[in-house]
Amino acid sequence: MPLLTLDNPVFAAYVIAAALMVLKIMGQGWMTVYRMMHVKGGFASPEDLQPGAINKEPRPGQLDPDDYVERSRRIHRNDLENIPAFLVAGLLFVAVDPGLLLAQVLFYGFVAARLCHFLAYATKRSHEVRATFYTIGSLIVIFMALYVLGVLAL
Repeated sequence: MPLLTLDNPVFAAYVIAAALMVLKIMGQGWMTVYRMMHVKGGFASPEDLQPGAINKEPRPGQLDPDDYVERSRRIHRNDLENIPAFLVAGLLFVAVDPGLLLAQVLFYGFVAARLCHFLAYATKRSHEVRATFYTIGSLIVIFMALYVLGVLAL
């Protein structure tokens, strides 16, 4: 059976997890935009102060950092630092034909860890709580990469 088809349940599990993580990255960007529009501030670039249909009355303070916006921006940055590695490692993992249960635990475990990380960050939990969920996701990605290398070394 070809590995990269939806007939392969491991690949199907990866596709679900990957699609959820792509939606997470894109959704976080939209959340940041929503927050900027909600507070009419926290903008990132000087050209954002040009009058337009959305920002009819720009003011210099709109470029000042706003924690409500910056928190979303930091969550987005963290997603961009972690999810792409999962997307690559997960696909490589599928290519070495692991067992279905192991793949599901790792793929869905990563998704759960990222969603818990988001909730911890969004609700201002301690660094230790966020770091716990980051560590779980990170170890999953590292495990998948090492597993691939181990299979190839055999």
